[in-house]
Amino acid sequence: MLKAKARWNMGAADEARVQEWVEQFNISPLLARLLVVRGMTQTEHVADFLYGGTEQAHDPFLLDGMAAAVERIRMAIQMGERIRIYGDYDADGVSSTTLMVHLLRQLNCQFDYYIPHRVHEGYGLNEGALDKAHAAGVTLIITVDTGISAVQQIAYAKTLGIDVIVTDHHEPPEILPEAYALINPKKPGCPYPFKQLAGVGVALKLAQALLGRWPEELTEYAAIGTVADLMTLQGENRIIVKQGLKAMRATTNYGIKALLGVANVPVREVNSSHIGFALAPRINASGRLENADAAVRLLTTESEQEAEQLAFDLDLLNKERQKLVEEMTKEAVALVERRKQETGELLPVIVAAQEGWNVGVIGIVASKLVDKFYRPTVVLGIDPATGMAKGSARSIAGFDLYQGLSRCHDLMDHFGGHQMAAGMTLSQEHLPELERRLGVLAQEWLEPEDWSPLLQADLACNLSDVTVDVVQQLEQLAPYGMGNPSPKFVFTDLLLSDMRTMGKEQQHLKLSLRSKQRPEAGSYDAVAFGKAGVAEWLSSAAPIEVLGELSINEWNGVRKPQIMVADLRVPTVQIFDWRGTTKPESKLSELCARLKSPVWGEPFDIPALILFSEPEPAALANSKCAYSLWGMDSAGAVVPLNAEAGKRNIDEASDIVLYALPDDLGQLKALGQQAKGVQRYYAAFGGSEPERGAGVVPGRDGFKAVYSAVSALGKDPERKLPPSAFVQAISKRSGLSPGAIGFILDVFEELGFVHRSEVGYRLVPSPAKKDLTDSAAYRRRQSRSETEHTLLYCSANDLASWLVVNKAEDKEMLEGIV
Repeated sequence: MLKAKARWNMGAADEARVQEWVEQFNISPLLARLLVVRGMTQTEHVADFLYGGTEQAHDPFLLDGMAAAVERIRMAIQMGERIRIYGDYDADGVSSTTLMVHLLRQLNCQFDYYIPHRVHEGYGLNEGALDKAHAAGVTLIITVDTGISAVQQIAYAKTLGIDVIVTDHHEPPEILPEAYALINPKKPGCPYPFKQLAGVGVALKLAQALLGRWPEELTEYAAIGTVADLMTLQGENRIIVKQGLKAMRATTNYGIKALLGVANVPVREVNSSHIGFALAPRINASGRLENADAAVRLLTTESEQEAEQLAFDLDLLNKERQKLVEEMTKEAVALVERRKQETGELLPVIVAAQEGWNVGVIGIVASKLVDKFYRPTVVLGIDPATGMAKGSARSIAGFDLYQGLSRCHDLMDHFGGHQMAAGMTLSQEHLPELERRLGVLAQEWLEPEDWSPLLQADLACNLSDVTVDVVQQLEQLAPYGMGNPSPKFVFTDLLLSDMRTMGKEQQHLKLSLRSKQRPEAGSYDAVAFGKAGVAEWLSSAAPIEVLGELSINEWNGVRKPQIMVADLRVPTVQIFDWRGTTKPESKLSELCARLKSPVWGEPFDIPALILFSEPEPAALANSKCAYSLWGMDSAGAVVPLNAEAGKRNIDEASDIVLYALPDDLGQLKALGQQAKGVQRYYAAFGGSEPERGAGVVPGRDGFKAVYSAVSALGKDPERKLPPSAFVQAISKRSGLSPGAIGFILDVFEELGFVHRSEVGYRLVPSPAKKDLTDSAAYRRRQSRSETEHTLLYCSANDLASWLVVNKAEDKEMLEGIV
């Protein structure tokens, strides 16, 4: 058994509607189920989603303020005024600025652009930048992806004789700036039907209004900002990104081609994932570590050579950013772990702050801490000169970060954001109180299950449903992103045919899976990036369940479906086969180390070792590994043998090591019935040296030899040997091992054939005739021999049958050779 990293939530589709879409749109049942489970139950919705184009785009003049903005820009062009584009340093702001540069070039006007420095100026309009604009003769500023909250700054611009047209998409404050025109679909009273445009989406609508047509040549820039800013890819955003990707695959823009080149992405294959994970990080890197001007120059240059140089520089910056994030994340994780040790628990909300942390990447670090600890997280860099802390926060499902910060507004100089992400500035001295208040709110707002990650899957799926044609057909749902994620499926009843690690540092896991119901259908590859550590927790033939996405792998001209694993679990108790291990105590030490640092989640308890009726071997007694030691009597009662076992119950053990052989198979069944909490068995069946020979039943010749030796020694009344020396003497005479001789003597004594005393063994005169099978010790040894043969030479599947906890629940256990 292995629990999944996250909770899985899975949808279900109305099969009648599924069949309707299959027939009406001539699509596969799997694609039809996806459409239905995603809420597309009307014919026009399905048709628009699958086949809709730019005809679905809304009239840009429905945006309040658009008409005034178009009129003012046209007047500026006609009068030869100097226009300044005022952007932002993230990928949405950079792509918005880029789009406006290309637009104003088309309109043949005098213009330039300005992006504030993240560290020196911060987000948005500032009076220093306005002074520079005034000095440069600028009379009209067009903001992109910013400006909706710049009440004071825009009022100041008026005093300088500068008109400001605001294009923005952020949440409007209660008091709006008195700009010449304010375009924001979220503005109160704005009738525009689609409210979820990115900043670059609003800029694109301004371009559409100025050009009087759909600006196809600008959609590739709009696609970058829309995906990078995590906008929902539904409605008009879906049109923008779909058209933008089409344009990007045939782009003539030197900057985009160069950036795709350094990211090793073929231009003709670019998709929304490439934007999110290849282009956006490199564009963002310039604004995070230096100045975003380099990214704008890259996307607007008309020199191929300059584009290649700038792309190379941004790639280096991104690598530097990655290294910085890695270092800061290690420091932040160490800080959280230290606090956890001090308080004895992981706090409900993590607030991590330190001097010297780069505020340009703290949001990324916060996201990584959420991934590791699954807690709402605030990460801040502290300015040692002022004592001010500037931070970014990321949340988990169920905790509204913006509302939480609103309850702490008195602690902060500034804050803003939304439910899942936010930024803030406050004095260092207020950080403990911020952590305390947010923690109280988290305890109030979150239910117990909310503290575990949640993965949403669309459907359950059979491997037999997956073909190359079906996977290709799923691409009709693309582009994927927020609000329209790549489809995820749950595959159950899978058998693990093979697994291996891969990657430069062997950090990834590749599985070969086949259907339990149809094993003859062949195997499918599954790739689990970053999950190599889970291999130690999977038995080689474990039935597993996988949650993942579908893709096509092409190798040497052969195309095959494969599963990209997001999470996996083993729903049944597993057996790991340690039989044949010469030093099971070494395997035990490795297991103890793994249990302290599992692949995910909290550490497991120490392992439980079962010795049955044997004494503790010296190899275990000298072990530094902590474990609970248990024995089992012939009646099947489990008894603690060390202090650790005394603190626990056997039904609490998650990992049980069958260190020694049981006396009979019934003991295994009794153990399985009592070990209710077991997730994994480790079958060593090694034990001590005496125990390894305890299943050997001496032949009748051995019994005769011992009987004759006792008779011979007994004829010399002067010879007085203690039992141990007596056994050694017989061993020299007969060649039998001391263990075998001791067993034979025990049987003779039980049958009344010999008498034991301090001076050794003597034959009993005229004993009653009895068969060897009349001895309980002899019968136990015979049973032990059968047990040994069964457990040491049977298959692991047969071995598992003795450990079934409850057949009514059909808990299956399978082997793993490790």
